[in-house]
Amino acid sequence: MEKNDDLKVQSLAQKIKEKFNPQKVILFGSHANGAPAKGSDIDLLIIMNTNLKPYKQASLIRMFLDDIFGVNYPIDIIVRTPESIEKRLKEGDFFIKNILEEGVPL
Repeated sequence: MEKNDDLKVQSLAQKIKEKFNPQKVILFGSHANGAPAKGSDIDLLIIMNTNLKPYKQASLIRMFLDDIFGVNYPIDIIVRTPESIEKRLKEGDFFIKNILEEGVPL
């Protein structure tokens, strides 16, 4: 990941932590493995307790980030509760397992 991208990702993660107090923010995908193409989106798994449906919580986080950084940041946000993560791992969800094993905690 280029230094500019690294600073961008760290800044996004810090703002998310300050506002939403998640248990974990994990970078995954091309930015995490150091091979993003120009214009690649930033993929984040956010593990947090929420009473909202995951897609609604992700939308709230996205709107918050858009207000701060503008919409020129291509970001894909997945929100899951700790219980959901545990359940999906028990069900053998390779996508979640891969993110947890290969992703970069921020």
